[in-house]
Amino acid sequence: MKWFKRIGGGLLILLCTVAAGLAFWEPFTVTAAAPPPERTYDVQIARDEFGVPHVYGQSDADTAYGLAYAHAEDDFPVLQEVVAMTRGRAGAMLGQDGAAIDFAAHMLNVRDTVDRKYKEIPADVRLVLDGYAAGLNHYADKHPDELRLSGLFPVNGKDIATGFVLRAPFFYGLNNTIEKLVKDEEPTDRPVEKLGKKAAMLSPTGSDPEMNGSNAWAVAPQRMSDGKTWLISNSHQPYEGGVAWYEAVIHSGEGLNMAGALFPGSPFVLLGHNRDLGWTNTVNQPDLIDVYKLEMNEAGTHYQIDGKWEKLDTKRIWLPVKMGPFTLPVPRQIYRSKHGPVIKNAKGAFAIRYAGMDNIKALEQYFRVQKATNHGEWEKAMQIGGTPATNFIYADKSGTIAYYYYALHPDRKPGFDYNRTLPGNRSDLIWTETRSWDAIPKIVNPRSGFVINANNTPFLAAGKGSELDRSDFPQEMGIEARTTNRIIRALELMPLNGKITPDALMAMKYDTGYSKVSFVGGWMQQLLSVNVSDDPQLQSAQDLLRQWDWNSDGNHKADTIGEAMVHMAARDAYNGRKLPDPRSSLKEVSDHLMTHFGRLDPPLGDVQRLIRGKVNMPAFGGTDTLRAATIWDPQDNGQMRVRHGDSFIMLVTWDSNGKVESRSLQPYGAATNRPASPHYTDQMQLFSQKRYKPVHFAWEDAVAQAKKSGKGVYRP
Repeated sequence: MKWFKRIGGGLLILLCTVAAGLAFWEPFTVTAAAPPPERTYDVQIARDEFGVPHVYGQSDADTAYGLAYAHAEDDFPVLQEVVAMTRGRAGAMLGQDGAAIDFAAHMLNVRDTVDRKYKEIPADVRLVLDGYAAGLNHYADKHPDELRLSGLFPVNGKDIATGFVLRAPFFYGLNNTIEKLVKDEEPTDRPVEKLGKKAAMLSPTGSDPEMNGSNAWAVAPQRMSDGKTWLISNSHQPYEGGVAWYEAVIHSGEGLNMAGALFPGSPFVLLGHNRDLGWTNTVNQPDLIDVYKLEMNEAGTHYQIDGKWEKLDTKRIWLPVKMGPFTLPVPRQIYRSKHGPVIKNAKGAFAIRYAGMDNIKALEQYFRVQKATNHGEWEKAMQIGGTPATNFIYADKSGTIAYYYYALHPDRKPGFDYNRTLPGNRSDLIWTETRSWDAIPKIVNPRSGFVINANNTPFLAAGKGSELDRSDFPQEMGIEARTTNRIIRALELMPLNGKITPDALMAMKYDTGYSKVSFVGGWMQQLLSVNVSDDPQLQSAQDLLRQWDWNSDGNHKADTIGEAMVHMAARDAYNGRKLPDPRSSLKEVSDHLMTHFGRLDPPLGDVQRLIRGKVNMPAFGGTDTLRAATIWDPQDNGQMRVRHGDSFIMLVTWDSNGKVESRSLQPYGAATNRPASPHYTDQMQLFSQKRYKPVHFAWEDAVAQAKKSGKGVYRP
């Protein structure tokens, strides 16, 4: 017995020693990154009255350095999460959700792509990437108490490039395909469940990759009563986290002048305007992913293609995963075939091929479009062909407007259904090229004088008589057929003829109505026709819905239950699935309202809220309305905190002399992760009241505002 106790005690000590060692294992195994080449950066930062950074550098690289430093001042915790993701250490910082990101990065061979192709990035763009990395390093050196993970800095230009390469394909749904395969499903089996909150930073929508959203308008001067060209950017993103917008204005002595917004980790403004032109984006989701079922040998080591057996590339990786106080190494196997990355599950081995694979051109593309001075230069920059997929809505000082259903469409072999799993034993189904720029659906200067997109098919964009003909585009391009209530309402509200006043245009942008020819019409019919005669509460809920005016503006007593019922079905409608059971949905909503509010008709503003810190105010709008309140977080008191919907909004105009003016707005404020800052919540009241703040586009104006507010101009 004593001997057993001694052995048990020794084993316990050994286990504790091993555990302690593993807790410190991850930082010591990290290979330190080489910092960017040392150089002096000449940059100034001015913060305007809302804390928005205006950055001026002598060179483009100087500007990137200042942008990184300013962003770190406002959101260093999230910037560190993005850096950890690019370094394969998200699991060490974020636990299992972060490890899922690291696994995806390994599986997609992201770092190898960057290492092999980094020198293909033009030298001036690499200087910008290095400048941005140096700015992050400088902030980290000055604020060691804010570091969340040892050995994370320094970073370099390759790390910044890796973030672009990793996240780009997740904007058109690659995460959905991977998730389904990991869950032992074929991609055509059933819709994917939502990702964990941190792992979903790969997705443009945060924790729900299925609820993509954004609206955009461009209106030509001949259609506007003020004679100006209008561009409205109305992005729908999470309000916090790795894909929340950050506003900035940047100027360089080398001709870079941009106002707009970017994501953490981006050295460029991703949407906005310069003096001459501007653009905005909405997420599109063409079919850019092909899945192949491999015919494997019995040992699982080889797959057959064109009658021959090819060896499956296999590599063991170790994922650092934070588990409580420990960071443990978790082994995983990754596989690749000629098609691309391979996932083995209970149903077999599946290879994935996707747009943007092994491509790092997006970095140059985004850099060049910022410096374009006219439509021709902008289109030339777009033809670099790096961004895998997104809609672009364009306008400029000449009055040119345009819509591009932009994507790197695979040049596929005709005659196959690419929505379904393909046979992996035929090399002729492995596409190697993408279709040309000329093949992309686009509308330039339509007769209607406007273009609109609201995450819908490109065949609804410019009104009757100006639309694209879907028969002009082959099925193999995988162009989506989706419609949304938002595009239906926008086209219902936009007149085809006559002048449009700015007030009328703004009323469209803030419209909170649902069209009866959208999915909401059929859903309401189901809710009102279901038999609820055995339940008085459900009868009352139905009676209330019958009175609803189909508008989530907070002015009708049925707005709360009406909007809640739309919310129950919107995700399924957006993805073309069968809508949920109407009776159970009605019961779930009515039970919630009675439990928390004691009534079925509480005011919408009492339930749907904009909450941050100590600020808690009504949030109006709807799940699929042009004024969007897309995703809710339930609160203990029954309120629903809006965390995704209308986010960065920018209004840009050019007058007949080519002078540009813009206004913008965020749901919260410029200090995205600094609760003690006055700019943590100082835009919330404006956001709730549908008001805007000015964009001080000229550097001199920004300096004047900074001095007026007592902040002055400083150097990092």
